[in-house]
Amino acid sequence: MSDPSTALFDYLENLGIKTSTHTHVPLFTVEDSQKLRGDLPGLHSKNLFVKDKKDALWLVVAEENTEIRMNHLHKTLGCARLSFGKPELLLETLGVIPGSVTPFALINDHARKVNFALDSKLAKGDILNFHPLRNDRTTTIQSDDLLRFITSLGYAIRIVDFDEEIGSF
Repeated sequence: MSDPSTALFDYLENLGIKTSTHTHVPLFTVEDSQKLRGDLPGLHSKNLFVKDKKDALWLVVAEENTEIRMNHLHKTLGCARLSFGKPELLLETLGVIPGSVTPFALINDHARKVNFALDSKLAKGDILNFHPLRNDRTTTIQSDDLLRFITSLGYAIRIVDFDEEIGSF
């Protein structure tokens, strides 16, 4: 089986984006990551693959400690009520399994079915860390380079201030 991150790293290199990647045991939750990351600098994330009642798909990427109120998220995004996408749909659409969800997976959404929302903390951050399509590695990227990668794929980036969202309800 080929390494799913090879095409990603080639794409990033073709864009002139520099990254560094650390290998580790597979991580499935934010808690796993927090226990094992050591002193890896930069911001870390939680990544939610959700589907609304009208079948619109969303990848919501937030700073790992950000509170996301699922019962209000649809109002923030301006869509129908949301629920978590099934693992089969995640694999079919973004080419990853639960525990490996990452903004890098947008490279696999060839039909561009997924809407993308990014926490303003990450958009304004400096160094960011995400799984490179597999959960036994973490790739460090500059925030501006992540935004450039996502827009190069043809996505509009919805920047969300989740702290403001919490205070508005």
